[in-house]
Formats: sequence, structure tokens, C-alpha cells
Amino acid sequence: MEIQERILDTAFHLFSQFGTRSITMDDIAHKMGVSKKTLYAHFADKDELVTHAISRYLRSVENDCKVIRTAAEDAIEELLLVMQMLDKQFRHMKPFVLLDLQRYHSTAYQAFLSYRDTSLQSTIRDNLTRGIREGLYRPDLDVDILTKYRLSTAMLCFQPEVFAPGLYEMNKVQHILLEHFLYGLVSSKGFERIEAYKLQLS
Repeated sequence: MEIQERILDTAFHLFSQFGTRSITMDDIAHKMGVSKKTLYAHFADKDELVTHAISRYLRSVENDCKVIRTAAEDAIEELLLVMQMLDKQFRHMKPFVLLDLQRYHSTAYQAFLSYRDTSLQSTIRDNLTRGIREGLYRPDLDVDILTKYRLSTAMLCFQPEVFAPGLYEMNKVQHILLEHFLYGLVSSKGFERIEAYKLQLS
């Protein structure tokens, strides 16, 4: 299992930087200093490796969000901590990764869509509900519409026709969009809480 984890780590690192299309099994084997035969002993082909690497990454993000949700004192701190987590996750990821999945790796892309439409959607909805309950978000918010809105804006950084690679950094785009979303949610009490948290985190 240790070698399999190393393969997945190496593969995901290369895929996130260069996309899946341009990275071959030879590239991964060379980066690891092992033979290509070693890779095929654990994964039938590149498509299976891509699927496992992406699914593993999505599980990691999902687990990180669960830990953050439990540790955060309130809905605002949860979103601010998620911002920090996404900043680290997307710092070295290129936006065309998702496009490569859509075009060349349908199983991996379906895994992403499943994550987006279940776990991510639930996380957003739960945060909105929590913030309203805590009096930090406005009570008149439409949770359903805003959940769908946030899901859509979260995907914007993966669209090169909107944010061209080389001109925009994914982590910066995600941070700005999420911060903008947060400020649009909060009550006056919530606004004060944001400013207090930002002082703590700075």
C-alpha cells in the first residue's frame, strides 16, 4: 500500500501542475525512480490511475472540510478556514486539470461531479443554515439559490475562458470569490465577526 500511495501522490502532483493529458505513465515512473512495470502492477492503465488520484484528492478535501466544520466556533470561522485550506490546495494547481478530466477521463470527471453535487453542495448548504441560526448571516437569505450560486462560482476558476491561465492564479481567484460571497451573506453582527477573525488570522 505504501508504494501505491507514493504513486498516487506523485501522479496527482504532476497532473495538478501539467494536466492529465500531457503526463504519461513514463513521466510518473521517471519522477518516482521506478519502472513503468511497477505502476502497472497497481493500476491497469493511466485512466484508472487518474480516477484513483482524483477520487483520493476529493476524499481528502471532504475530510478537511469536516474537520474544519467541527473545529470552527461558528459559520464565519468555518468559511475563513476553508479559504485558507483552498489557498493551499489550489496554489500549484492549473485550471485546465478539470477540462482534461471532462475530455479524456469520464470516470474521474463523474467522480468530481458526484463530489460537487453531494458533498460540496451539502457543505455549502449546512454552512448557510448554520450562519443563519447563529445570527451571523441575514435571516432572509434563500439557502437553495445561494447554495447553487456558490457551487457555480466555485467552478469559475476552472474555466480558462473566464480566468486565463498565466493571468490569474486559481488560489487567488477562489479566495476573492469566496470572500465576496461571505460579505454578501453577513448580518451586522456577522460583519463585526469577520473583522475580528481577520485580525486574529493576520
